[in-house]
Amino acid sequence: MEEVYEIKRFNNKQEAEELLKKSRKCIDEIDNELFALISKRTSFAKDIALSKDYLGKPIFDESREKEIHEKIDAYCEKFGLDVDIINQIVDMLTILNKNEQEKILREE
Repeated sequence: MEEVYEIKRFNNKQEAEELLKKSRKCIDEIDNELFALISKRTSFAKDIALSKDYLGKPIFDESREKEIHEKIDAYCEKFGLDVDIINQIVDMLTILNKNEQEKILREE
């Protein structure tokens, strides 16, 4: 996953435009993969909600969230990512999952 990226030097405007187009295409493909992964991640909400309900556990699990953020800290350090921004992203994904769990439990 860790790649060494070489800064590009351009000989002309066309080279810069081609790289911009290629890079944007790659980002679009990654975005599509991210959306698919977010959908897959959210699909586990039903299993989690029903399991928590059966076990009498609340939707919010402080120890699990602490575990997730510790993992984020390690990944961010390893890959040189901004830990605050990545924490915000994961918090949003967690909220999405919790909202889905609450919705599922209301329907039960």
